[in-house]
Amino acid sequence: MEGVRPSIGISGRWKTAWVSRKRLKTLTIAAFFAVAVSVFLLSGKQRNLDQSSGCDFPAIFNFGDSNSDTGGKSAAFHRIPLPNGNVFFQKPAGRYCDGKVIIDFIAEKLRLPYLSAYLDSIGTNFRHGANFATGGSTIQPLDARMFKQGYSPISLDIQLSQFEQFKERVNELFKEGVNSNINSKLPRPEYFSQALYTFDIGQNDLDAAFKSMTEKQVLESIPRIINQFAQIVKRLYQHGARTFWIHNTGPIGCLPFHVLDYLPKPEQVDKNGCIRSHNEIAQEFNRRLKERVYQLRMQLPDAVLTYVDVYSAKYSLISDAKKHGFANPLRYCCGNYGDTLCWRKKMVNGTEISGTSCSNPSAYISWDGIHYSHAANLWVANKVLDGLLSDPPTPITEACRMPLHL
Repeated sequence: MEGVRPSIGISGRWKTAWVSRKRLKTLTIAAFFAVAVSVFLLSGKQRNLDQSSGCDFPAIFNFGDSNSDTGGKSAAFHRIPLPNGNVFFQKPAGRYCDGKVIIDFIAEKLRLPYLSAYLDSIGTNFRHGANFATGGSTIQPLDARMFKQGYSPISLDIQLSQFEQFKERVNELFKEGVNSNINSKLPRPEYFSQALYTFDIGQNDLDAAFKSMTEKQVLESIPRIINQFAQIVKRLYQHGARTFWIHNTGPIGCLPFHVLDYLPKPEQVDKNGCIRSHNEIAQEFNRRLKERVYQLRMQLPDAVLTYVDVYSAKYSLISDAKKHGFANPLRYCCGNYGDTLCWRKKMVNGTEISGTSCSNPSAYISWDGIHYSHAANLWVANKVLDGLLSDPPTPITEACRMPLHL
């Protein structure tokens, strides 16, 4: 009939309400997932922001030779005299340099204090790490031949033993409850797994070998040396170390004292006056070291190992010395070869004298014929700490990040 509203009935009303509730439930679920996705994306963005702020290493533990010694040999044997340290520290500072060495620039980059030498008992603070490096140290344990040549008995295995004792005693003191004065000068136990472990060693192994072996024998000795280095890394990993920053060795054939020692013939030098064959052997050492770092990544899956090509940075500086404002790269600032050494006092007519410095150390790549100057160390540090010469190409501030692809 016209004008009469049709009746919906109970079943119709129930069906309409069910459809409405179903639509509401669908909308609610969709909204929930939209919010969840937004939160996930936001949290991912926040994680990226956090990662860009760096690894925030609480400490550095360094192992090496005079290229990174900040007072170890000076404390153990004899104080390295002025003019060493004169440019930056204005006093002897345990460094074979007029100022800072690369490990100092690493500490600055990570906003940490300069590392105290583990062997130094006066005025030291280990809150943010310790330096086990000593001048003259080698990777391989010292033998009679190397001892007679004047290398340090504190080889890399001894440095590891020192670290192990240091860590053990720190843990004991914290368990016993240390007073605030001691506490403030020691790393917290958790720092040992959070720290950056740095290495700059191997140059003296090659130098010692060149003095007593043929070049063929030097090459044959490299795998053994690299194997010993790898064992140290594995031991540190067992102690909780997870982040490693490993420098390769520099162009030893370009060290002024090295060239003066061997007096190469014209056909034995490269365009820069460096001993070509010695640099080639250093490059072979580095190739083997890089291969072993790759293997260690497979063997130590929780570790992050960065191989740093210091050789390329140093050789680039030597090749373009004039372009970068430096003098002849085979000249040096402090001491006289065969007469007065910059790091050793000498008696002359009853008077004790030390090597004298040139008037402008910043113009020289080599400070004393073996070690780099403050200015050269700064230049090299600026080249390697941004990661462009590293494998993987990671800046040191991000060295704790596990790379997605190697």
